[in-house]
Amino acid sequence: MFFETSDGTRLAYEDYGQGRPIVFVASAMLCADMWEYQIPYFVEQGYRCIALDRRGHGRSDRPSTGYDMDTAADDLAVLIELLDLRDVILVGHSMGGAEIARYLTRHGDERIARIALISAMLPFMRQTDDNPEGIPGALLDASIAALDADRPKWLARQAQAFFATHLGNDVSPAQVDFIMRQCLEVSPWAVRQAQRNVVNFDHRATLPEIKVPTLVVHGAADFSAPIDVTGRRTAKMIPGAAYHEYPTAGHGLFVSHRDQLNSDLLAFIEGR
Repeated sequence: MFFETSDGTRLAYEDYGQGRPIVFVASAMLCADMWEYQIPYFVEQGYRCIALDRRGHGRSDRPSTGYDMDTAADDLAVLIELLDLRDVILVGHSMGGAEIARYLTRHGDERIARIALISAMLPFMRQTDDNPEGIPGALLDASIAALDADRPKWLARQAQAFFATHLGNDVSPAQVDFIMRQCLEVSPWAVRQAQRNVVNFDHRATLPEIKVPTLVVHGAADFSAPIDVTGRRTAKMIPGAAYHEYPTAGHGLFVSHRDQLNSDLLAFIEGR
């Protein structure tokens, strides 16, 4: 299924089940398919599950513009309003979590009941004079330069760390390869623009304004979004946020720790 954004970009989404809506917002480089182990589970629990392919990803159009946080938030808002969704649970991974935070800033929480930020790229990744906890700019810039120079090599070097398989997580080589192939199917232009935008966007002033119940889940072994820079800080900034830290999880905990994640999400959604 498709819808059109305010600038005429055609975006794809998937819609399964009936009941209270959960909208899944994918990581950069991934699309709705990343939620393979979440959507069937929650449909079976009686929820309606909707997953978006952001622009440049999956089956959506690949325009040259719109990879900033504001446009991503506005695209999400168009989908929510088009389907007239209410009492929504938003679940976002990595960049998807940052987009959810920006959505609340730009569009409010009238339609939103709860949010879950999974391995989210929040609150502000880049180290600055007033953000000493961030990642040094030279490291971020070097990583982006390596991505630009040889994207397949960049992904291959991080594949095992993504799932923290060195900590004994049972993720098969075939599964690792499957996720990496999904990442390579994304528009190279979209990858470059999204990566630059997500690491340079500062959410610190707006996270304390979030009023809806919030769950923050992060892996202690997250290489892509180091926990001291992201998850722990985010949980402290959002009033009343529930925080779950998985000691052996990397960034790809939606696969490696899927049963634990699904259970924690369900308990949070049901207010348990």
